[in-house]
This record gives sequence, structure tokens and C-alpha cells, in this order.
Amino acid sequence: IYGIRKKSRLYVHLSRDIETANIVASRHGSKPVILEIDTVNMIKDGYLFYLSENNVWLTDIIPVKYFKIDGRFNQKIQNI
Repeated sequence: IYGIRKKSRLYVHLSRDIETANIVASRHGSKPVILEIDTVNMIKDGYLFYLSENNVWLTDIIPVKYFKIDGRFNQKIQNI
């Protein structure tokens, strides 16, 4: 179970809010899939986040247990 990995990029890129996420996604020409991430618990669990000069949040990985699905954070997601 991986979640979101950076793969060949330096970091996983995150938007601060849904509006920004939609703007960024529209630049790529596809219908966006927007996930809410439990960053509070990620930080508590020791994951690091960095704020880039252009206000993009960066991290190395987002495990699936931090994905918010249907209004709640789901610990039972097996793979996306």
C-alpha cells in the first residue's frame, strides 16, 4: 500500500485548498481528482512538509491512511 509517491519527482505536490487544486488541475487538461489529506496527523506521525517559494506544499509520500474519503479519514483503504 503506497498512497501517493513522488516517483521521479523531488516531492509530492499539495495545494492549500480545493480552489487552488482545481486551478492547478485545469492546467493539465484533465478532470481533477481532489483528495483531502490529514496533514495534522501526518505531522504528528513524523512526516515532514515544506513550503516552496511559490506556496506549494511538498512532502515525500502520502500513505493512504491519511486520505479523507466521504468526509472521514479511512484507515481501511487497501489501494488506490
